Amino acid sequence: MSDTNVQEKELPRYRPATDIIEKEDGFHLLVDMPGVSKEQLTIDLNDNTLRVSGKSESLLASQERNLDQEFATAEYVRSFTLSDVIDQNGIQANLNNGVLDIHLPKVQKSEPKKIEIQSA
Repeated sequence: MSDTNVQEKELPRYRPATDIIEKEDGFHLLVDMPGVSKEQLTIDLNDNTLRVSGKSESLLASQERNLDQEFATAEYVRSFTLSDVIDQNGIQANLNNGVLDIHLPKVQKSEPKKIEIQSA
């Protein structure tokens, strides 16, 4: 087993703080992902479960050493169960300044319509 594999298994795992906001265009999940880059972020949708995971990376250069460390490499994982009111094909995500904004649009309501009766 390499040092990299051991290091990844020992990463602290956090459940990121999340705000859920309802707007006219649907729901927005605002997920705190400090230090996570787009390349280290994964969003999976399986059935009605949306899973967000990401890994932050240490900002320490190879020639530097820590005297005190409060921010380290860590893994963030959070899952959400989606209801039938969500249009799963329209989900979009944007990562900006360490905050992941996942837009969950609502399914469009069908408009009432009159059914014509055909004569035989």
